[in-house]
Amino acid sequence: MRIAVTGSIATDHLMTFPGRFVDQLMPDKLDKISLSFLVDTLEIRRGGVAANIAFALGSLGLRPLLVGTVGPDFGEYRDWLEQHGVDTAWVRESARHHTARFISTADADMNQIASFYPGAMSEDRDIDLADLAGRVDLVLVGATDPAAMLAFSAQCREHKIPFAADSSQQLATLDGQQVRDLVDGAAYLFCNEYEATLTEHKTGWTSDHLTAQVGVRVTTLGANGARVDRAGQPPVIVGPVPGVQPEEPTGAGDAFRAGFLAATAWDLSLERAAQLGNLVAVHALETTGQEYELTPGPLAERLGAAYGPAAARDLAEHFA
Repeated sequence: MRIAVTGSIATDHLMTFPGRFVDQLMPDKLDKISLSFLVDTLEIRRGGVAANIAFALGSLGLRPLLVGTVGPDFGEYRDWLEQHGVDTAWVRESARHHTARFISTADADMNQIASFYPGAMSEDRDIDLADLAGRVDLVLVGATDPAAMLAFSAQCREHKIPFAADSSQQLATLDGQQVRDLVDGAAYLFCNEYEATLTEHKTGWTSDHLTAQVGVRVTTLGANGARVDRAGQPPVIVGPVPGVQPEEPTGAGDAFRAGFLAATAWDLSLERAAQLGNLVAVHALETTGQEYELTPGPLAERLGAAYGPAAARDLAEHFA
């Protein structure tokens, strides 16, 4: 199964605030917020939704096709991704903009306040996926320029390319009709709990109606694991991986998507897909940026400890 991954390709500037954001927010002054947080760490890492997902897919032994736009400063990042099994042939270089920047501060509770500068990513709307028809089995439509996301979903429907919808950070910028257009007919819909509720609110669809619009609806539940829904069938609920030592939350959701899609590419069950998604997400959560390793032996061992020997056997034979 060949997977193309669209979405942001960015450099992450990740900071940590040793306190709690909630302690600094005054409920009666939320319309006049003026805050500055003294952070105690700064990490500059490779990131972006699409690049994070592609990195993890490549590390699991697949050869994902990364689709997006970068600036002339992308050279070393391209080399890194290629070394980790990512095909960057569809990464365009902008003549006008630098690669996108993500600037995030996480507090002691792993809550985040972030800003995103799109840069070259704003040119993703110029990409046409028509040439991918018959060459890939699935396109993940990840968070990038909103116009590009809507165009990618439409192009996939037009050219009958199965796609996964993942609005994530761009959900806040899309109106109800745009959200409906983005997810309609998707083979998979990925959301976290908050995004799932916001998607229902913006579309005006009930939870059941939203599930009926897509093939498989996947909702990550943070420390509670993940839930997978299909219309007319009981949900698949998978608990979390125990013993997690979180370091930085950025990219954990992207890592989950990569693990989930890798398992589906191997024709494994939705339960196994959610289990592997949880496990890969933990690896991202316990480090900063794309610095984690997905080594077959330790992966299988931790999978077995979390979900039992049958899960370890089913997945281990596919690990690179």
